[in-house]
Amino acid sequence: MDQQVASLEAARQRQRLGGGQTRIDKHHAQGKLTARERVDRLLDAGSFQEVGLFRKNRTVTFGMDKADMPSDGVVTGCGTIGGRPVHLASQDFTVVGGSAGEIHNTKVVEMMMGALEMGTPFIFVNDSGGARIQEGIDSLSGYGKVFYANVLLSGVVPQISIIAGPCAGGAVYSPALTDWVIQTRRAHMFITGPAVIKQVTGEEVTQDELGGADAHQRVSGVNHFVAEDDAEAILIAQKLLSFLPQNNDEAPPLVDTGAPVEYDPGLAAVVPAEAKQGYDMRDVIKRLVDNADFLEAQAGYAQNIIVGFARINGRSVGVVANQPNVMAGCLDINASDKGARFIRFCNAFNIPILTLVDVPGYLPGVAQEHGGIIRHGAKLLFAYSAATVPLITVVLRKAYGGAYLAMAARDLGSDKVFAWPTAEIAVMGAEGAAAIVFKREIDAADDPAAKREEKIEEYRDTFNTPFVAASRGLVDEIIDPGESRQKIAAALELLSTKRKQRPGKKHGLLPV
Repeated sequence: MDQQVASLEAARQRQRLGGGQTRIDKHHAQGKLTARERVDRLLDAGSFQEVGLFRKNRTVTFGMDKADMPSDGVVTGCGTIGGRPVHLASQDFTVVGGSAGEIHNTKVVEMMMGALEMGTPFIFVNDSGGARIQEGIDSLSGYGKVFYANVLLSGVVPQISIIAGPCAGGAVYSPALTDWVIQTRRAHMFITGPAVIKQVTGEEVTQDELGGADAHQRVSGVNHFVAEDDAEAILIAQKLLSFLPQNNDEAPPLVDTGAPVEYDPGLAAVVPAEAKQGYDMRDVIKRLVDNADFLEAQAGYAQNIIVGFARINGRSVGVVANQPNVMAGCLDINASDKGARFIRFCNAFNIPILTLVDVPGYLPGVAQEHGGIIRHGAKLLFAYSAATVPLITVVLRKAYGGAYLAMAARDLGSDKVFAWPTAEIAVMGAEGAAAIVFKREIDAADDPAAKREEKIEEYRDTFNTPFVAASRGLVDEIIDPGESRQKIAAALELLSTKRKQRPGKKHGLLPV
């Protein structure tokens, strides 16, 4: 028995070495961790339970019968993060470039189904040269099974993709089907690479320009977080999970952050009373949440809207906020898509949503109209209207027209609506409204410019205040800005037992 145990341990060590020390050294020279090192850093020490260590491919064509592919190029299993169980898969680039064949994909799917059955998050670390060509259609079939499992898991357990190396061709669609994509600066994602693009279209582009982390953060919006390296990507994943429940049947974890809930005399000074003056909404968010701790998602994409996670009095919240420093906080196509997707994630996983409003409207322009601002803008309306989680809205300054409704107005289901005294809730700004409502009087005046200013002030005093909305029951309370954190915390506590039934149906039809 001792000899057999020793042989078993030797076999284990051989499998765990992946593609061998030479390839591991080359991997390290590129500044990357190996598949197993990523798993070890991601999970609590000693918690990893590996599944499929000795699995191997069964293809024998094109020399595959002689290929040495430990664990078929992917490390799979389960463990804990912060004491909470997760299932995971980590592709091993040192084993034939992490290429995905039938058994490789089967192992991944088995972990996904384990996550589904046990109600745990699933994490997939991507670092692969793509489909294993030698396995032909079996490789493609494996990808299909992964995509199908992604959809089964969607809305049931959180899914996180870490892009730590190449991710090309069909392989990119699994991350796209997950909830969160964390990409390192050494990683690339694209359907077709630079060489193919040059051959087909004549365009010349580098890998970074085409599918690097910055390209997908600022241009395409494909990734949600950018990490400098593997270690930072793992830290982001761990922090993200700390805000989330294990599955759609649970509430997010309640954490004692030690942050007092008290009046903030300095908050009012952060937001200029002058409606046309910009400011950074992040400064407001950080004063409202516990310990100024805010995990912003897609920070470089559609920067006119801010989304991310925080805690208020220990409760996880999803924050959606206009950003007056960018495009005056207008809603456009990309901002609508970004906000709607985030809202739907929070709703799926029982995370209350705090909406901070300072929006002058939807962005006008031919490009926006032809690009489909009508259908894209409707996504925000749909997402909020479909949400059943607690919705808390705070109107800081401007809330005009359809954009007022799109930012969680009472009529779209918001449970608590607070407004600062500086709030302007109206069909449009006073300047535009006065020019329409008082056109005849202005045109007939001896001094049209003076009359126009007079009528602008009259309209602003009459309609562009929170008091009209409050009189109609569309604002619950007009509050001192310094009270905001206290009011939000109290509302979250009150709404923690909210139950809202929706009409029975297969699913709604999101505007696309």
